[in-house]
Amino acid sequence: MLSLNNKNKHAESLMLTMRKLFFRWATIVLGCLVLGLIVSATQQAQSQNFDSNETTSQDVEATSDETVFRTGINFIRVDVIATDNNGNHIRDLDLADFEVYEDGELQDIETFELIEINQIQDVGAEPPRPIINRFDEEREAARTDTRVFVIFFDDYHVRWENGARAGQELSEFLRNNLFPTDLVGLMHPLTPLDSVRLTRNHESVFEAVENFYGRKYDYKPVNMFEQRYSQYPSEIVERIRNDVSLSALEGLMIRMGALREGRKNVLLISEGFSNYVPPVLRNMNAEMFGGLSEPVESNPRYEQTAQFFSDQNIFFDLRDVFSTANRFNTTIYSLDPRGLAVSEFDMSQPIVDRATDDRVMRATRDTLYVLASETDGRTILNTNDFEPGLRQMLHDSSAYYLLGYNSTRSASDGKFHELEVRVKRTGVDLRHRQGFWALTERDVERAMTATENEPPKAVDVAIGALAEPRRGRRLIRSWFGMEKGDDGKTKVTFLWEPVTDGRNYAEQPAQVLLTAMNETGEALYRGRVPGQTMSETLVDGRESLGVIASKVEFLSKPGSVQVGVVIEDDAEEVLDRERIEINVPDITGSELVLTTPTFIRARNHMEWVDLVSNWDAVPTLTHEFRRTDRVLVRFNAYASGVKVDEVGARLLNRTGEVMYPLEVQIADAEFPNQVDLWTAHLAPGEYVIELTASSLMKSLTKLIAFRLGS
Repeated sequence: MLSLNNKNKHAESLMLTMRKLFFRWATIVLGCLVLGLIVSATQQAQSQNFDSNETTSQDVEATSDETVFRTGINFIRVDVIATDNNGNHIRDLDLADFEVYEDGELQDIETFELIEINQIQDVGAEPPRPIINRFDEEREAARTDTRVFVIFFDDYHVRWENGARAGQELSEFLRNNLFPTDLVGLMHPLTPLDSVRLTRNHESVFEAVENFYGRKYDYKPVNMFEQRYSQYPSEIVERIRNDVSLSALEGLMIRMGALREGRKNVLLISEGFSNYVPPVLRNMNAEMFGGLSEPVESNPRYEQTAQFFSDQNIFFDLRDVFSTANRFNTTIYSLDPRGLAVSEFDMSQPIVDRATDDRVMRATRDTLYVLASETDGRTILNTNDFEPGLRQMLHDSSAYYLLGYNSTRSASDGKFHELEVRVKRTGVDLRHRQGFWALTERDVERAMTATENEPPKAVDVAIGALAEPRRGRRLIRSWFGMEKGDDGKTKVTFLWEPVTDGRNYAEQPAQVLLTAMNETGEALYRGRVPGQTMSETLVDGRESLGVIASKVEFLSKPGSVQVGVVIEDDAEEVLDRERIEINVPDITGSELVLTTPTFIRARNHMEWVDLVSNWDAVPTLTHEFRRTDRVLVRFNAYASGVKVDEVGARLLNRTGEVMYPLEVQIADAEFPNQVDLWTAHLAPGEYVIELTASSLMKSLTKLIAFRLGS
């Protein structure tokens, strides 16, 4: 067993790794933000001419690269919520009523806009567009008539039962109060930043919120990262969890800043943060939390002091989070799912003395209050009724003034600049962010080299294969697989299944007429492949017909094969046709070859038991799964016709960064290798599996992507 000192060193290494990942994410997103500012400043410089429509030589000079860049960095926007004594929005203020001070120095307000967001769109307003890709997301988020929210599920700091209750109440509230135009994103502490997507598919959001559960004080590892520290002392594990959550939250602030400069909102679902663990709960092995593996000696006289210094370290990390939020004009609303709790520790754990319990609860609640108050947000805590606080969050985002000015201060000094907004009318209550952190010279340098951190092209290609056709109705989903055959030939497998989207069409595919011909004109296969259905017993006892993929196999020599696919209905009427060229590899040759990977999906444990050793199981053609699915990935590697056992697999995020290695189960020569992929711990998003094989002469890599829903 590692000594405590060694474990401390390993824990520090893990936290350093997380910070490096955070700064790598931050570089990419920060680059997008700064470049967006440049474009915005360029457009402003080109269009802004208040006195006349004529362009002078000075105007042209003002659009030079150097000047525009400086203007873009200096331009600051701040949103201001103006309410009366009853909390009602005041909507009749104009530019002359406002004054903006930066570090006590009056600034000239150059842009002024009242943002009002209603459930019913104005006549003539551009309708919201669907979110298909990242470009659509950024375009729609930039609209001033759109509210932007991201829900941060801090499952590391929420008990299971509290998360389940809060998830149900939050889902019900969102279902009744979200506008159709609202953009909503979801994030967990281990969610890659690039996987945080904003969506108007609110039903998927409601489902994910309802299925939220917490893992506070549950140290059972659910992924490779957590396995690295799960048996460390509980105090170290708590510090690592705090570092992961707060670093992820800080990264989210930067990600939000890249979307737009207007108001953005983060709803933090958490019971707060603390590095302190009471003596009776300390354990040298965190997985044994709740039962002491060895006695822990402590001096009550020093425990209060120890807690004080432990919590001070947390507040330094909180400062990084709310400072970053202020820089990128993002507001944090903190929701404590404990409600009217009277104790931090419950009866399932060893009894903690009352004074210590009160101090820990007060400290964790203070962390939530600090994050909200320092970012012009609100705290929803010490109450069992979450609705008033959630309604206030929506209310704040529905009407505000957006002011913009060119700062007269240094653009890249990296310092905090205090903001103060005043109004000349009496009886007006103003709320706005307290200030912002200016960019540093290093930030600018990173922005200029951000393209170096783009995902590899191979990863983009793999993820691009997940895209569905944008136009027309797709009738079937098909797949070609290659495997070793007999007599030096390759066995080609063709699978197809109808695409169902829940609607009834007059034209339904019933069979496929398949023809395959090699380069010499030899017919390899010609025949009809009828569709298949499978009877399934539902939970309520009713019978349902489900569609399974239809399969046909044929042998082919290596080379190019022309395949014709004709889709027919029950009466053999042609619905659609397609001609495809496939390349058949030489699996029995001297070159190293990786066969086509296949996905086998089990929707529950019983299915997995049946499929894990069923080598004749029909692969699933869709690459979209739920977190409750258990997925098997099967593939083989050959060199000179002999199976190669030097294979590996890794899980990558959509930027191409390695998340963790996957275990490959090596089967005998007759069966394929297999990867048992657990998806329950992964956040919704797009992922890539990297399969590798190596021989004495060559190494190969193949990428296959999948999309994970809630």
